[in-house]
Amino acid sequence: MLVILILTIALLIYGFWEYHAHQLNLRAIPIRVHVNGTRGKSSVTRLIAAALRAGGYRTFAKVTGTLPRIIDDKGLEIPILRPHGANIIEQVKILRYMRKRKPDAIVVECMAVLPEYQWICEHKLVKATIGVITNSRPDHLREMGPSPENITRSLLNTLPEKGIAFTAEKKMFPMMNAEAQKRGVSLLQINEEIVPHDAMRHFDHLEHRENVAIALAIARRLNIPDDKALQGMHESYPDAGALRLYHVEAAGKDIRFVNALAANDPESTLTIWQKVREIYPDPGTSVMLLNTRADRFDRSLQLLEMIGDNIKYDFVVSIGEKTRMLAQYYRRYGMDPNRVVELGMSTREAVFEKVVEIIPRRGIVLAIGNMGAGGLAVAYYFRDRGIHKENVSG
Repeated sequence: MLVILILTIALLIYGFWEYHAHQLNLRAIPIRVHVNGTRGKSSVTRLIAAALRAGGYRTFAKVTGTLPRIIDDKGLEIPILRPHGANIIEQVKILRYMRKRKPDAIVVECMAVLPEYQWICEHKLVKATIGVITNSRPDHLREMGPSPENITRSLLNTLPEKGIAFTAEKKMFPMMNAEAQKRGVSLLQINEEIVPHDAMRHFDHLEHRENVAIALAIARRLNIPDDKALQGMHESYPDAGALRLYHVEAAGKDIRFVNALAANDPESTLTIWQKVREIYPDPGTSVMLLNTRADRFDRSLQLLEMIGDNIKYDFVVSIGEKTRMLAQYYRRYGMDPNRVVELGMSTREAVFEKVVEIIPRRGIVLAIGNMGAGGLAVAYYFRDRGIHKENVSG
């Protein structure tokens, strides 16, 4: 009994010491930007960090997107190893690492999904001087709730206490602003029009204008000239899940492959498809390459519904986990089962060969759903078989 009591007291003392040390680390970093939102968190984190570096701020960043990384003050990337999986407590170690390098600023992507963990990430672990909520869209419905209001309230847990925050959200902004005012937070709605169209042409991947606008607005807040901030963004390395378009030639066929696996909610996916169709109004055969994950089955159903309601496709190629279970929903969402090719957990080579086989002469392939369950490997295989990467920004 005495041993248990001593251990308990020791743990309490250690916990208090660890928390106190973390608060000292936070105070030593003058600018702390915490990025939350449904879509685009990793991209916005990278863009803000690049703009701040270009403006002369010694800046470190952390992204938790497709591949978790620390980005140092030179823009170099350091992998984050997670032998026991993701845990929000890693933020303590990451900030300790950054603080030792005496940064002027840090930009940290929120790694939590559950509402209570999002609150802890901000109010105990980051305590941002500048908050960001990129947008509020239907995603992670089981964790954050079934309605847009539920999701928005969850995201608002990372508003900095009596601080300032930026967002590009339009539809849910009135609710967000009302809640921010109650909490004494100045929430600024950023219009993408602050970014010149010409500036978007310098990205070698499809970057969303509203993401660039958020980063540019924060750079302005920190007195960084627009030209320097934008140059820094143009020169930065995008997330592994950044949307790219590759030109592939195989078996005498001409194919455009679009990696949109990171945009895994219906609204974002449809926006990307519309953008691609603007670039290629006559694409030939249209193939939706849908990658499913067992733990994101509801997301796959949402994407099926979106395809059935909004996209004129020639084929849907279903890969990944639980594709057989997905098949029972095709007719429910107005899809023709005869136009669905079910491959399940096939090799990346087999997926590539089947896609090439079903395209008669030329076509476009939109890869959607999830990076996991082999999705990223398939995307990389198409990339490696590509002739060249095409510019899809604008």
